[in-house]
Amino acid sequence: MEQVEISDELIGQRVALRYRIGHRDGRLLYTDAVGELSASGPGTVLVQTRRGPVHVDRAAVVAVRSVPPAPPRRASLTAIARLEGLCADAWPAVVDRPLGAWRLRAAAGWTGRANAGLAIGDPGMPVPAALEAVRSFAGEHSIRPRVHVPVGSPWDRAVTAQGWVLDVAHQRGAEVAVLVAPLDGTRDPRVELPERPSDAWWELGLGGPPTPAQRHVLDPGGRPRTVFAQVPAPDGTVTGTVRATVVEDHLHVSMLEVAPTARRQGLATALLASVAAWGREHGARWAVLQVALHNTGARALYDRVGYVEHHQYRYLVPPA
Repeated sequence: MEQVEISDELIGQRVALRYRIGHRDGRLLYTDAVGELSASGPGTVLVQTRRGPVHVDRAAVVAVRSVPPAPPRRASLTAIARLEGLCADAWPAVVDRPLGAWRLRAAAGWTGRANAGLAIGDPGMPVPAALEAVRSFAGEHSIRPRVHVPVGSPWDRAVTAQGWVLDVAHQRGAEVAVLVAPLDGTRDPRVELPERPSDAWWELGLGGPPTPAQRHVLDPGGRPRTVFAQVPAPDGTVTGTVRATVVEDHLHVSMLEVAPTARRQGLATALLASVAAWGREHGARWAVLQVALHNTGARALYDRVGYVEHHQYRYLVPPA
């Protein structure tokens, strides 16, 4: 099969692309990539597949055609519950109390994730009683009663059936997408990977020294294993930060921040690629992160580097 030229009209479309990958026993070997096509450089193209970005030399392409959009796939409840549990382990609340398969969490009110009842599975009692336990736990720890539920799940329906409503007052966003990607990236020489946060890391990430609750959530003392990536500046500050934590076969990514004066220099991409390489070295295979639905800028960045939506969750609170 001979090389084919890729029409500019196909850029931005979903395509099926066949390309050469080598030889075996005197025969050419081919493989296929299906996904959105974009230009990656003078001699390459990028196909955003379901499993992540695939870079292809234009000279190796032997066939390409546009195909209809893929129907959305829904993750199983088992997969959703497992991933939510891993994310909770990577973001450890100060108090994390089991209620059957639910988890009641409190961290002095810092972040919704660490101050909500995670409703995945059977709480071991009728849902009205479980929600009363959520209220009691919240009162005990001086936080607002809140439940974290995967959207469209049986747990979501059970809680809303009791009259609980979307937490529209949650400033960081009451509706959140959970994104996943294969760990694909190499370390960038600009990025340092210390396993404890520096004062400069705290300054950019939080605006100053952490509270005890913030330190407990973000810097749990090596369990789970965590890296606090940073891009240092000559004046001793840092211009970019991200936190990454290995939980089983996943790398949980959070706290991505780039200083306003250092944006549009590729630092966010460099930070994500560097922690991906670190995660692979420590046994992880997939990256996972959580981002508010209204944060369209961050979602566009994650889309460009190969993250896809696994599921969504939302925060529910008692009616006023």
